[in-house]
Amino acid sequence: MTIKCVLFDLDGTFADTAADLHFALNRVLAQVGREEISFEKVRPAVSHGSRAMLKVAFDIEPDDPGYIELQQQFLHTYADNIAEFTKPFDGMESLIDELEARGIYWGIVTNKPAWLTDALMQQLGLSQRASAIVSGDTTSHAKPHPEPILYACQKTGIDPAQALYVGDAIRDIEAGRNAGTKTLVALFGYLDENDNPLAWQADGQIKHPLEILDWL
Repeated sequence: MTIKCVLFDLDGTFADTAADLHFALNRVLAQVGREEISFEKVRPAVSHGSRAMLKVAFDIEPDDPGYIELQQQFLHTYADNIAEFTKPFDGMESLIDELEARGIYWGIVTNKPAWLTDALMQQLGLSQRASAIVSGDTTSHAKPHPEPILYACQKTGIDPAQALYVGDAIRDIEAGRNAGTKTLVALFGYLDENDNPLAWQADGQIKHPLEILDWL
């Protein structure tokens, strides 16, 4: 079936956000008198959200005392520096140019909260071009639940069977499969050494954004 809409996870798939998130983590670590953490340790955690990044940097869980305050400190520090280094992955802007030229809708489906998603897409100058931007708090459920992807398909008026969802984490592929879309794993994203994308049952894998064109 012809693909009429391509949807992307944000962090680690559409945009390379790790450097700004790493900067924010280290700023908070410094503020509380802790040693900085290396970029190599942070990058694989980025696609799993603030909870995973705080676990790596502070070895703290949501039920631990002070977690909410620390999380808010981190997120607001990140918000203040949200697009210092962040940019779409190499080839992504050429890809969306081509999608638009072909009349194919594209959009973002992320677990990032809307106040950060919207700010980042605005900073990247892409808010008005995306046919759908769905954040982790846009619908009642976040990925791996299919609701965010189904909502994005509804906004574009495209049947999920005619949509393709691209992500770099198992929850992305599960969400896409549960929603009835085709799925691709972005191998250029924030996978770690324990990830086994072959076991995620995606329809395929890509090493560069422009390889998506081969699936259309």
